Amino acid sequence: MASIFGFRSRDPARDRQTDVSRLDRLAKLFEQIAAEIESEKAGLENRYRTKATNAAFLIEAMENGSASDKRSSEVSALTQSILNCERRIAALSRQDGMMKDLRHSLHMVFDDNAGSEIAAKFARPAGASRG
Repeated sequence: MASIFGFRSRDPARDRQTDVSRLDRLAKLFEQIAAEIESEKAGLENRYRTKATNAAFLIEAMENGSASDKRSSEVSALTQSILNCERRIAALSRQDGMMKDLRHSLHMVFDDNAGSEIAAKFARPAGASRG
């Protein structure tokens, strides 16, 4: 049985540094994931615009008689691809919002004694400098 008088706790400054280090790693992970989401979304939006433009020109060509009606299957494929892009872009937008919410909630991990300057560091949006 250990003596109650032999118990020693760590220095609060050391605990704070451990917390800051851990939360900093977590914040960097959130930033990395947010950047991946944004990159995928940007690429998808570019492909979406290309497919929408191609579909519009193909439909116009079919209406003007300069493209055969047999290309309607190509229009259907483009339409399906556009719908898939819209669904994925919406999903990525939700994921991006979730990452922003998680990033802003990191400061809640600190208790009231942690200090607002440390909490504010973790409440910055992704890409903001850490000073």
